[in-house]
Amino acid sequence: MYNIKAHAKVNIFLKITGYEKGYHTLLSRFMRVEDLYDTIALVPGEFNTFTLEGCEDISLESNTIYKAYQVLLAPFPKLESFFKNYKVVVTKRIPSQAGLGGGSSDAGAFLRLINSLSQNPLSTEALAKLGSTIGADVPFFVYNYPSANVKGFGEIVEPFNEKPLKLELFTPENIGCDTAKVYQTYNKYLLRTLDLSSFFGWEQMDSVTLLNLINDPIVLNDLYPAALAAYSELENLDTKGWFFSGSGSTFFRVKG
Repeated sequence: MYNIKAHAKVNIFLKITGYEKGYHTLLSRFMRVEDLYDTIALVPGEFNTFTLEGCEDISLESNTIYKAYQVLLAPFPKLESFFKNYKVVVTKRIPSQAGLGGGSSDAGAFLRLINSLSQNPLSTEALAKLGSTIGADVPFFVYNYPSANVKGFGEIVEPFNEKPLKLELFTPENIGCDTAKVYQTYNKYLLRTLDLSSFFGWEQMDSVTLLNLINDPIVLNDLYPAALAAYSELENLDTKGWFFSGSGSTFFRVKG
């Protein structure tokens, strides 16, 4: 049996930098959450087709792991026969629609695991490029940096030299934020407020300094006001001292 951890992430900051061809570009600091991860295992057996267990709440065709499997078929043509002898079993711990990148992390970890088993593995850059066809956050999880500045449509991933912070997470029950809806809300109400000079130099600052200096979740994350507009129930939460990750709905703060 083979297995790999698929870690969650938080966005220390997330700023929209533009809008091109129907998609938003961004600048964000992604940080790996060390103590929250899904586990992906390849379990031996006999199977007629690609078999995925542990993600029954989403259709196979929509699952990011299955999408990762599909993009790997071209560089690894023997993969189809490999999965006649193995199934994929996912142990989910990362909540969905929570701004923690669970689906993207699963895809990135699966790509890395399969690549590591190949006799002719792809370069990390080539693997990340494949990952970008699955989702904007997937390249970060392919590179698997503890901390990184992510730019453009998510395809530019630059490691940032700092240790992951010890983070406390708060994901409110019964509030899941649909990423597409939050971005649509941002585009409708907030895109006109874009000011690139307002976050100049942030990518050079370490995460602790940023959180202490800015200390305002609305300023740090452009998607937070959009999430509040799209999901008004977020406003009823006591989140003083917490920061907002991605498109939500998870809040985080530094332990201690």
